[in-house]
Amino acid sequence: MVKGLLTGGYVAHFTFFAKSAAALCDRARSFLRGMTHLHWAGLFAGSLTGIGILLSLASQQAEATRAEPALAAVLHDNGFTVTVPLVLPAAPSTNTAVPAPATELPWQTITIKPGDHLSSLFPRFGLSPQQLHEIMALGEATAGLARVKPGQEIKLRTAGNQLQELLYEVDEKSLRVKREDGKFTASLTRHAVETRVSYAAGTIKSSLFEDAQAAGLSDNLTMQMADIFGWDIDFALDLREDDSFGAVYQEQYMNGLKLRDGVILAAEFTNRGKTYRAVRYSDPEGNINYYTPDGLAMRKAFLRTPVKFSRISSRFSLARYHPILHRMRAHKGVDYAAPIGTPVKAAGAGKVTFKGVKGGYGNTVILQHGSQYTTLYGHLHKFAPGLKQGSTVQQGQTIGYVGKTGLASGPHLHYEFRVAGVHKNPLTVTMPKADPIQEKYKAAFLAEARRLSDQMALIKSGAVALKTP
Repeated sequence: MVKGLLTGGYVAHFTFFAKSAAALCDRARSFLRGMTHLHWAGLFAGSLTGIGILLSLASQQAEATRAEPALAAVLHDNGFTVTVPLVLPAAPSTNTAVPAPATELPWQTITIKPGDHLSSLFPRFGLSPQQLHEIMALGEATAGLARVKPGQEIKLRTAGNQLQELLYEVDEKSLRVKREDGKFTASLTRHAVETRVSYAAGTIKSSLFEDAQAAGLSDNLTMQMADIFGWDIDFALDLREDDSFGAVYQEQYMNGLKLRDGVILAAEFTNRGKTYRAVRYSDPEGNINYYTPDGLAMRKAFLRTPVKFSRISSRFSLARYHPILHRMRAHKGVDYAAPIGTPVKAAGAGKVTFKGVKGGYGNTVILQHGSQYTTLYGHLHKFAPGLKQGSTVQQGQTIGYVGKTGLASGPHLHYEFRVAGVHKNPLTVTMPKADPIQEKYKAAFLAEARRLSDQMALIKSGAVALKTP
């Protein structure tokens, strides 16, 4: 009986739950038939959001590789799209540092100092000699790194003790060395250079260099001008207040910034009321010289002074009191005071007829120039290496160095100039002229000289602005 009651109870309960379940299913089917697309989208998005939250809580070490996007649902005519965040597991830890890309590393700038070279600079930045060897082995592109000069700059990007990038810019060339796939590559770029023509003029008030600088000429251009007119004007002795000068010259620019001075194209200098003019001309054979507007070479057969001196300590005289012998004696040359070791140059092209010690002259060199002219250089400290009797020398070539050997009270060069064996005053003697421009080039030269002379005259008058030819 008890068993029958229990069985009947189970049946009754099962019948109740079955009827309840059936009723719930009827309600669910009715509810689902009434749902729209938006209802389904919301239900699906909510379910996925819940799943995402559970996953993120379960993975405490997870990290996202980019900013987590917000959950989004987009309804289309034929359905909808749901976007959910992607949660990635953390990358495995490692002790190996990965270098940042070279473009993100800071530049380190090296300014080359006297005595510096790359083999001494690399270790200062923890870079091995092997890396330098690999760079220099790249060939012609990196050969310039072996010739770095004081004042130049080299830029480096490093990661630890590994060079990632090197940049070396000199004038219009730019060398870039980069590490790519564990190896170095080099690229050499040549930038476009713009040549501009300028004009400067001034008046002597204090000194050539100070007044030229005030007029806008660099020291380099001033030296060019002094070399051009140095055959006719002794800038240490002949310069006078109110002398004047002017020059048309080139300047080279890169990316709008001045790169370097160019050459003087035409110039004039008025000294003691006399005006000297010069124009630059390059003939078809590649010979470049400065000439007068008529085609006569500015360069003379002899330099007026064969040494850069501070002062003339004794002039040409037939009766001078000798500071060591203490008696009157002819001084048949000019003494140029200069520091010991100052280079002494050949006044003209010629042949060495004497090299050695010559009495009171001390260490002496005598040069023969053609059949009529000889020059003597005395009291030398030492001779130029390789110079010997019988050698041929070119004008301006160093033949010795200022000293005080022989009968000399201080360091100076004793210089004599002889014509057919007769001593002449080196400061006043009329120098033989150099050869004029070749006849076959004269017509082309005269046209160029006229153009430059007219251009300078127009600029001086302020009539037109100068344009690059």
